[in-house]
Amino acid sequence: MVIENVIAAFNELATVHTVLLMLIGVAGGLIAGAIPGFTIAMAIVLTLPFTFSMPAVQGIATMVSVLVGGLSGGLMAGILTGIPGTPSSVATTFDGYPMAQKGKAGLALGIGVWSSFFGGIISAILLMTLAPQLANIGLEFQPWDYFMLVMFALTITASLAGKNLVKGLIAGVAGLLVRAVGEDEAVGMARLDFGSDALLQGFDFIAVLIGLFAFSRLLHDVRDPASARKRLSSNTSGENLSVKIEHLAALVVILKHWTLLIRSALIGVFTGVLPGAGGSIANILAYDQAKKTSKNPEKFGTGTPEGIIAPESSNNAVEGGALMTLMALGIPGDVTAAVMLGALLVHDIVPSPTFIAEEPVLAYSIFLSFFAATFMMLGLQSGMLRVFVLVTRVRMYMLAAIILGLCGIGVFAINNVEFDLWTLLWFGILGVFMRQFGFPFAPMILGVVLGNIAELNLARAVAISTDLTLFVTRPWALFFLIVALFSAVFPVYQAYRGTQKWTLFYLPVACFAVAGPLFMMGGVPRTVLAGVVVMFGAYTLWKRAQAGWAFERDDAPELPVSEG
Repeated sequence: MVIENVIAAFNELATVHTVLLMLIGVAGGLIAGAIPGFTIAMAIVLTLPFTFSMPAVQGIATMVSVLVGGLSGGLMAGILTGIPGTPSSVATTFDGYPMAQKGKAGLALGIGVWSSFFGGIISAILLMTLAPQLANIGLEFQPWDYFMLVMFALTITASLAGKNLVKGLIAGVAGLLVRAVGEDEAVGMARLDFGSDALLQGFDFIAVLIGLFAFSRLLHDVRDPASARKRLSSNTSGENLSVKIEHLAALVVILKHWTLLIRSALIGVFTGVLPGAGGSIANILAYDQAKKTSKNPEKFGTGTPEGIIAPESSNNAVEGGALMTLMALGIPGDVTAAVMLGALLVHDIVPSPTFIAEEPVLAYSIFLSFFAATFMMLGLQSGMLRVFVLVTRVRMYMLAAIILGLCGIGVFAINNVEFDLWTLLWFGILGVFMRQFGFPFAPMILGVVLGNIAELNLARAVAISTDLTLFVTRPWALFFLIVALFSAVFPVYQAYRGTQKWTLFYLPVACFAVAGPLFMMGGVPRTVLAGVVVMFGAYTLWKRAQAGWAFERDDAPELPVSEG
């Protein structure tokens, strides 16, 4: 039956007209994703009216193609300019841009392209095989669980802050404060508006993001005539720029980190399954986990390939998870999935738990179009990147004027509100001061992204029940609380690993603690998983006891290497 549905869906998609529309959709998504301030959701919204007159399969395939292209387009701007093209490519800039500055733009882009491709393929495979099963996880989440998920995500501030922990915490709190300005979504009350109608509407997230990253970067790069005349990226000689995408070298690097690729893609799929999470959280989560599990975490932020593989594979895998929830439950996982839901409704298709059974051809058409668009993205992006990489030859003063204009147009086009342009300016100036005094951007962005989600779900949880024990007795809430505690302690563990005996117990205790809520969830798969986690923790404990509680090679402190 499945094979018959796949064949029928393939026949629907395998027409010249549909394939051409998908190619155009992928190309349009790549362009939209590469323009700072022009989000994927905006691109899909603009595409939606053109699909009204199309057959359902053709229209949905076109929009899926725009979605896939947009997910990958953001890495171009992020790596070449240090300005994320989309919110889901924020973490890509942390290491992509420094690598481009070192004259390795071709390698960075190659790693980004192939990480996006493999992340999308993994997501597409899971979408085709596990959609109904994984989507059911979304039904289990209640406000208490979402709130604890956000609490876990906020602990990432400690690792993203690096050595500047205090400044990172200040930036994170500032991000939460920025998100609190305006009308409270839970009860509709005005907060921190100081009687201003403009402040009552709050600060638009995209305007804040582009202001902090783009405007501040532009002001920093053209701060004096000498720096304004520099090229965007150069090698040590400052003249010859890499304009060739190093596909083979990128593949070799990715294969060396294949476990990181798969783990990050799975993080993206899981985050996409959770309604309301989206790529903005997934790419930062994946980046954080990559840094925590790396043997050289100090290299993150300086241009390490791991810092590109993790966020790019995760943000491309997000929409596969979001489409699972959308198709199986009718619940949009993020804004782009909500637009996709609107497109389905326009064509008189209502996603539900019975959607795949009632509309198998259309369902498998979506699966196959997501899969095919990922391959199209690889081919088109590889060609377009040869053009985009030439941007690195442009003088900064010329590039700054163009990018600032695009940022202004993109920010204004989101809501057609003049106040968003002022937001862009104010947060650009704030970003300049943050750069000057060494405050990290990532924690503040994390606070802005997660603050509203945390507050809204906390209000919902309290409105449903005043029993605060639900935050620690519900299995998923307890799971994320435990993970949050160990995540918060992790920087301390990393600092003392190899010098303090207690660090030998960190991993086993974490395994035992996480297994508890997994057992509470019930069901054969999760019980088996909990058993495996417990056995792994017990094995690790036994192994270290057999070694006489001596530090392993990976735990041993690194000896200083003399220069010269």
